[in-house]
Parts: sequence; structure tokens; C-alpha cells
Amino acid sequence: MSVGRDDTFLAMGQRVVAIEAAAVAALAERIDERFVAACRLLVACTGRIVVTGMGKSGHVGGKIAATLASTGSPAFFVHSGEASHGDLGMITPADVVLALSNSGCTEELLAILPLIKRLGVPLVAITGNARSTLAKEADVHIDASVRVEACPLGLAPTSSSTAALVIGDALAVALLEARGFTQEDFAFSHPGGSLGRRLLLRVRDVMHQGDEIPSVPQTVAVSDAVLEMTAKKLGMTAVVGADRQVCGIFTDGDLRRLFEKAHDIRATPIAEVMTRCCRTLGPDVLAAQALRFMQEQSINALLVVDADHRLQGALNMHDLLRAGVM
Repeated sequence: MSVGRDDTFLAMGQRVVAIEAAAVAALAERIDERFVAACRLLVACTGRIVVTGMGKSGHVGGKIAATLASTGSPAFFVHSGEASHGDLGMITPADVVLALSNSGCTEELLAILPLIKRLGVPLVAITGNARSTLAKEADVHIDASVRVEACPLGLAPTSSSTAALVIGDALAVALLEARGFTQEDFAFSHPGGSLGRRLLLRVRDVMHQGDEIPSVPQTVAVSDAVLEMTAKKLGMTAVVGADRQVCGIFTDGDLRRLFEKAHDIRATPIAEVMTRCCRTLGPDVLAAQALRFMQEQSINALLVVDADHRLQGALNMHDLLRAGVM
């Protein structure tokens, strides 16, 4: 087996990108009334969008189904070969079938067409052959044909699979817009991802609460505040008055500045050296907003208060880091 030269690798890579880019660009003119008709069928679906295909089309179909499902259009993938062996039972009259086949003549897919028709299920087809059986039998056909495959042999599905994938993405995004799908909706279907955490996690979900909150009365000395800070390990403590109203905050930085001025921390009242106009947030603020606020204010910790400025919690950068917000 011969080993290719670096310039050959570069040339082939650039050739593939250019060919596939041209194939995708050519699809723009096919976003026409047939695309609109497909969107109308899919958005009107009261069941699920059932995506099906074989081989590379099947792999592309799986991705399209996942994209549809994650953007507000309930969908799942059914392997065309398995459909004839029981999986066709997954399709109900309330569904819409989205079938992918570059040739439009995939035997396993054509074998289930009569049953799809018998169920009265609308069929949307994405093929590379407008004269194929699948294209003719579909209620709506979208042309995803390409001039040439990027494979130099003209055999491996490359440009054609990319074109089908782009059409699928176009459908998913058009449906997303039509359904008024929002960032918050996306977050609810992706709670384990970083976007989900940024859009769903609230300050109350990550803040320290109850006995974990460092706090001292405003009547104590600095030394008592230092003991509380050491015990709670958040690098600061809230200073509270009656009914846990926040009067101020005292931080590690404040303590260092006191030492620089040679204050007696046992004799100095905390009320004299605390920061009175401290930054606070409410517990229902998004954790991502709290992070942005802390970054803008160049602070590492803040206090969480209710509408009456009563202490509810404490939050620092490490909490946001552990929660995956950063």
C-alpha cells in the first residue's frame, strides 16, 4: 500500500470541501413550494415524524430525527429493513413519514410503501432522483440530487448524503420557527448539556442555604466574623441585623486590608469595617446571569436575598464552576 504525499492529502481534502460546498449551494433554489408543502405536512402532524432510510441515508435519517426531536418536532427513526419485520407497528395514522433514499429505489423502503399508503400516513420523500418510484409515490418530494459525488470513484455517498442532511436541517429549523420554539424549550430537551444548565439553573439551585450560609450579627467583633468565615469556607460572611436583614458583607480581602492597617480584630466591631452597599441577587435569577454579574463587578462571591432584603443564601464562583455554568 502506497502512502500519500502531504500535498495530495491537502488537494483531496480541499477538493471534497469544494464539491460538497457547491452541492449545498445548489440546494438553495430547491427551497421552493415543495419545501413549503413538506413543512405544512410536518407542522400539522398530530403524532410523530417517522424518519426512515437504509445505509448512509439511514444514518443521515437518524441525525435528522434527532434534530427534529430536539427542536420541538416529536420524531424518531425507523430502519427501513426492520420496518418489514415488526417495526412498522411503530407508525400510526397520526404520524407523517419522512423517507430518505438517494436513488429513490431502495428495495426495503419501497416494500413498505403500500402499508404506509394503507395507513393513510402522509409521505415526504428526500431523494436524488425525481423520477424514482419513491419520489412519484410521495405526497411531497424534495429534490436533493447532486451533480457529482465528492468520492473520486463516484461511488461512496458523500455530496448526496450531505445534501440530504442539509435539507433535513432546513426542515427542522423551519418547523422550529413555525412552532415558536424558544431557547428555554431547547434547554428543557437538553437538561444535561451546558446550554440546558445555563438556561434552566437558578441561583437557588446552586447557592448555599440554611446552616451553610456564613453570617454574623452586626453587633459582633471582626474576630467572630473571621471564625465564621473559616468555618463556612466561602471566603466571606454576611453581616445581618434584625430578622436577618442584610446590613453588609465582610470578605477575605477586607480582612487583609485590616491587617495592613494593624487593626485589633478582637476589638474592632464588624459594623465599622464591613462593606455596607454590597452586591446581592435574588434566588430566582438564572445562574448564568449571576455569573455574568459577578464577572462584570469583578467579585468572587455574593449574597442572595429575598424581596425584603433578608438573607436567603450565599454563592461564589466555585459553586457555579461545580454546577457547570462556567
